[in-house]
Amino acid sequence: DIHGQYPDLLRLFEYGGFPPDSNYLFLGDYVDRGKQTAVIDDKILCMHGGLSPDMESLNQIKAIERPLDVPDQGLLCDLLWADPDTEIKGWGENDRGVSYTFGPDKVDEFLKKHDLDLICRAHQVVEDGYQFFADRQLVTIFSAPNYCGEFNNAGALMCVDETLLCSFQILKPMRGK
Repeated sequence: DIHGQYPDLLRLFEYGGFPPDSNYLFLGDYVDRGKQTAVIDDKILCMHGGLSPDMESLNQIKAIERPLDVPDQGLLCDLLWADPDTEIKGWGENDRGVSYTFGPDKVDEFLKKHDLDLICRAHQVVEDGYQFFADRQLVTIFSAPNYCGEFNNAGALMCVDETLLCSFQILKPMRGK
């Protein structure tokens, strides 16, 4: 999530290189919402929100006809609004009042079922810009440092090399912002 923080977008480009020399995948909330998912080399699932109890196949995502309004429940809603929760097993109620939370067991089950190595998501402010979940099987990336001027969080950029090794660049909040 970059949430329209244009100066921070430019800082991300300074770290990772400017397009078209470098490729970027934004996970939504750069202005408001973006595409729902992408898969990198059949191993890293990238999405804005999280998992859904309605998702049996990744092909269900491809079958979503766009554009559309986001419904209050179901697969598309969950792809945008679901959150991981270390305190639960299975599916739980989401404090946001929409979608679900999911435990580490659901991440493990999903990765095995779909022969994936990692889920990369955005959607939540995390203090250090990125945070792992479920034994490093899921990572939350948040790229808007000092989000809304209310959080003293760092932002992060995840870099994926040719071997799918992931590394992180941290953007500290700018002073005076």
